Amino acid sequence: MAASNFFGLYLFMAFAMIVPILHAHIGEYDEYWMKREAEAKTRIQQAYHPEPFNVTNHFNFHVHEAMKGIDINSTRRSLMGKRYKGPCIATNPIDRCWRCQRNWHENRKRLADCALGFGRGTTGGKDGKFYVVTEDTDNDMVNPKPGTLRHAVIQEEPLWIIFNRSMVIRLNQELIMTSNKTIDGRGTNVHIVGGAGFTIQFIHNVIIHGIHIHDIVPGNGGMIRDSVNHYGFRTQSDGDAVSIFGATHVWLDHLSLTRAYDGLIDAIQGSTAITISNCHMTHHNEVFLFGASNSYTEDVKMQITVAFNHFGQGLVQRMPRCRFGFIHVVNNDYTHWLMYAIGGSMHPTIISQGNRFIAPANAFAKEVTKREAAESEWKSWTWRSENDLFLNGAFFRESGSPLTNNPYQDHMVAPFSAEYVSELTRFTGPRKCRIGRKC
Repeated sequence: MAASNFFGLYLFMAFAMIVPILHAHIGEYDEYWMKREAEAKTRIQQAYHPEPFNVTNHFNFHVHEAMKGIDINSTRRSLMGKRYKGPCIATNPIDRCWRCQRNWHENRKRLADCALGFGRGTTGGKDGKFYVVTEDTDNDMVNPKPGTLRHAVIQEEPLWIIFNRSMVIRLNQELIMTSNKTIDGRGTNVHIVGGAGFTIQFIHNVIIHGIHIHDIVPGNGGMIRDSVNHYGFRTQSDGDAVSIFGATHVWLDHLSLTRAYDGLIDAIQGSTAITISNCHMTHHNEVFLFGASNSYTEDVKMQITVAFNHFGQGLVQRMPRCRFGFIHVVNNDYTHWLMYAIGGSMHPTIISQGNRFIAPANAFAKEVTKREAAESEWKSWTWRSENDLFLNGAFFRESGSPLTNNPYQDHMVAPFSAEYVSELTRFTGPRKCRIGRKC
């Protein structure tokens, strides 16, 4: 009898652990959420690229094309020093698509044409009106006040959300977004701080650009509106700065991410068609998590580009940590880590190209990679390094077949040289854009 009771308790606890992953803090999984999940699963199938190396080639090609128009040696000399005070320079293809134009504020939606990588084609609220956030409060979770960020993100129609002034916003609960939204912090100094973070759950086509997100804590849960026509009970949130759950076509660009209770960016439950670019991360333990469960095999559809980011001071691990999926880590600057940079389990494909890795002083933390499996298992995983730059003793332990064995090798485009990563990532984080001046 005691053994039976113990087994029953074990099953209950196991189920209790699985449910939050499957339902992500949805207290009442009603018809609304069932429909939203079903639609999201269809979009995941549609967004999946059956030939992911075509996407990596397209990305690398555009880096080479963009850099043709730059005198690299002259640019390198002009960028010397911690603070650049010269004329506007855009040093990677995403930035060259929209930056350094004096009338950027009159053509904000040009940004929607600039995503590259697996998040290419993400347009956010390009087809909608502008919504101007005028209030920095977040007091009513069920009937948010018009003019607040929470009121903006729950609207059904596409919206390009901007701010009428610089703001410090403390979110009392997780900010649950709807599809076809752009949050654009350019021209202001917007901080999401001291409260809950963003939840991008079972939706698509979202851009978050040019804001600071830091010191994020779990929301306590409760009744929260998640669209104009629906609200429901949510359990306590994880405390991620940005949580991407069963979502597609998400582009996170020029963000500053620092200190969160859980992860800075989590992408789980089959989320795919994602690009994380031009972001600056500091002072955090578990930075990026791509895939949350060894048992959720639908994460094989997960395809993410991590490009032009700076992994900076005070970071420990998971830049990213991956399960399943195909992850392209390209032209990033890894200047700090305490344990490792890139890790994973459950045979993800990780293609590391043109990154700079500067190892810490600790002799036991020089390896870039960490696998949570026996060597007999991981030796067949495709983890390849191409044209990366390793400094201070850093090294990448490769596995799987070389990229030269790829059937598309004759059409492969080499990554842009890691020697120029400091230029490609020179302007990460939110830019100080001023109306009437080049941004």
